[in-house]
Amino acid sequence: MGKTYRQLSLEERCSIARLHEDGRSIREIAAALDRPASTVSRELKRNGGTRKAYRPAYAQEQARARRWTGARLERDAPLRDLVLAKLSAGWSPEQVAGWLKRTPGGQTLSHESIYRFIDRQIRRTKDYSWRHYLPRAKAKRGRRARKGRTADKHIKDRVSIAERPVGAADRAIAGHWEADLMLFSQYGQAVLALHERQTRFLFLARQPSKAAEPVARQIERWLEPLPRDLRRTITFDNGTEFASHHAIKAGLGVETFFCDVHSPWQKGGVENAIGRMRRWIPRSTDLEAADPELFAASADAYNNTPRKCLDFNTPAELFSKLAGPLHFKCESTSPLSRG
Repeated sequence: MGKTYRQLSLEERCSIARLHEDGRSIREIAAALDRPASTVSRELKRNGGTRKAYRPAYAQEQARARRWTGARLERDAPLRDLVLAKLSAGWSPEQVAGWLKRTPGGQTLSHESIYRFIDRQIRRTKDYSWRHYLPRAKAKRGRRARKGRTADKHIKDRVSIAERPVGAADRAIAGHWEADLMLFSQYGQAVLALHERQTRFLFLARQPSKAAEPVARQIERWLEPLPRDLRRTITFDNGTEFASHHAIKAGLGVETFFCDVHSPWQKGGVENAIGRMRRWIPRSTDLEAADPELFAASADAYNNTPRKCLDFNTPAELFSKLAGPLHFKCESTSPLSRG
């Protein structure tokens, strides 16, 4: 069985420099370090020799420079183009890495390598458009501070999330939903999002306003065609746009629950989905000027993106197995890119 080669350490290089200055032969230096004579000879020829002084710090830097060949995505152009194409389609680095791992003949690449590559391009080029390849389009990694919402309006027949069935909390059973509104810089403009907790399937539609009755009617239109087992509960935050939740409960028999005050994170699935939707529908979007197909296309892109939590299956694949043939569009569309 062959031996594994071990690189010279800085301490060993300092010893070589000291012994070489003392006039020791290569074999004597090698014996003192318990190294092959060829290793010492090669080290002195590369970084010193008889005509110039051997400097251990310089030799250490040169050895490190010889080993570094650049980030993999910088060296492998076809892989880089494939990764950037998937990121442009709205996939996260983790989703790209998981998909590559499952693809026959695919190359293994960690999501951390993708994040570091994007970060390096931003710092090297000062071109902050690279951030748009990331799901949250952040130029710096880390969490953003968020201001808490206030809920000062009483909601009729409000039931706390603490009473929600265990199956909804642990995502063990399908049919438990979360709802929220995407708001925009133009006052009164809103998009309703309805998210299924187990499959992560998303419905998305523009609303005429934040009024409660149109919100309830839209949710009913989405849920009514579904099998009874796929409409068990819905969780809302405490916004007045969900004040007509009792109409959904009476019409479809769906149990409704509300997050604690200042705790929208308790419906984290739809919050995460909305964060991803901001890639294609940013807060600055004027919905009056937006393409009517934008919302369906954005939802389709989300539903046809593989997710790590689903073993890199897509929400559309899992949801279609449960729902069967439905009356709504959920097929794949062409990839969206952020301009």
